[in-house]
Amino acid sequence: MTEMGRIQVFTGEGKGKTTAAVGAAVRAIGRGLKVLMIQFLKPPNSSGEQIAALVLDPQFKIKPMGRKGFIRRRGCEPLDQVMAEIALNEARSEIANGDYDVVILDEINVAVHLGLINVADLLDLMDSKAENVELILTGRYAHPSVMERADSVLEMKKIKHHFDAGVPAREGIEY
Repeated sequence: MTEMGRIQVFTGEGKGKTTAAVGAAVRAIGRGLKVLMIQFLKPPNSSGEQIAALVLDPQFKIKPMGRKGFIRRRGCEPLDQVMAEIALNEARSEIANGDYDVVILDEINVAVHLGLINVADLLDLMDSKAENVELILTGRYAHPSVMERADSVLEMKKIKHHFDAGVPAREGIEY
């Protein structure tokens, strides 16, 4: 990428934050760029985008760096904080090595909200990214300081969703 990379935030209560990031990844790949998605709080083999990325390898890599089970159901444990810190260090390293034009930190906003990552560490990562790297941060509860520092913020708003009627998440559609 020869143009200056920006920082984008996809946040809000509605569905589609990760999907929007994957859409940005597909557009970038279509133009010859390399994309990395580091997934905070998501375990391997847990989502359709992880499987789809295998088809797009080596232009698109996803590194899921969470453990099985939803934190909201089981609560945060010390291991979750360790894994989030490892994921953040991986993000720093990958951004610094310059192999990727677009880096997506999926669910990092939730990791900050839950206290697994210090917002100051995320702000430092945002400030230290290479000029040519596009950085996309996803997840509900984006911290006001993160939104202020970003170049673009998109908030997903739920108007109506079938989950509210008790329809469970469907493989291939919601995950």
